[in-house]
Amino acid sequence: MESASIPAPGAPVPTPAQHDEHEHHGPPAAHQSSRLDPQFLGMLLFIISEVMLFGAFFTAYFFIRVVNGDAWPAEGEHLPVAIAGVNTAILVSSSFTMHWALEGARDGNRRAMRIGLLTTLLLGATFLCIQINEYFHIGFAISENAQSSIFYGLTGLHGAHVFVGLTLLTFATIRAFRGHFSPEKHLGVEIPGIYWHFVDVMWIVVYLTIYII
Repeated sequence: MESASIPAPGAPVPTPAQHDEHEHHGPPAAHQSSRLDPQFLGMLLFIISEVMLFGAFFTAYFFIRVVNGDAWPAEGEHLPVAIAGVNTAILVSSSFTMHWALEGARDGNRRAMRIGLLTTLLLGATFLCIQINEYFHIGFAISENAQSSIFYGLTGLHGAHVFVGLTLLTFATIRAFRGHFSPEKHLGVEIPGIYWHFVDVMWIVVYLTIYII
């Protein structure tokens, strides 16, 4: 058995803090100010990657309209601007109800959180149903020309993101009704909320670009 080392006479006796520091191996722990929740950071990085994905589709769109100078939409095709506008209002409204749900979670107001999440879920599902119904009645197929391919590509890509957002909201709503969230622990509401706001903002860009400009 190893014997404890005895300090020389007159040598300073190490304090417990100095002893712990001497025993610590590896890099020092990060300061609290530099720490981010892994789920929050992961969602931000995911959103950045999704912006790049949408950017590729918008690049193809502007290439057709600006570089080639092709008509948008193609001759003989018509985009339902009014219906898409109503659908845009529905989706934008869901951002407000999502914010209401998050504020309810932060304040410990379970009723506001549950109603806000459920309302957001229903508004998002309504938006997606209207979007799918638009595909059945729009009058042109995805393979007819470059314009139709870009239209279906951008709106369909966004629709897929709405579906993912609805899936996240479904789990968050179920957990909310089971009493899983509190003012101290509500990342399960905040993370889907960040994603949902991203989906809403991206649709506004898609709507203005595809339907209005």
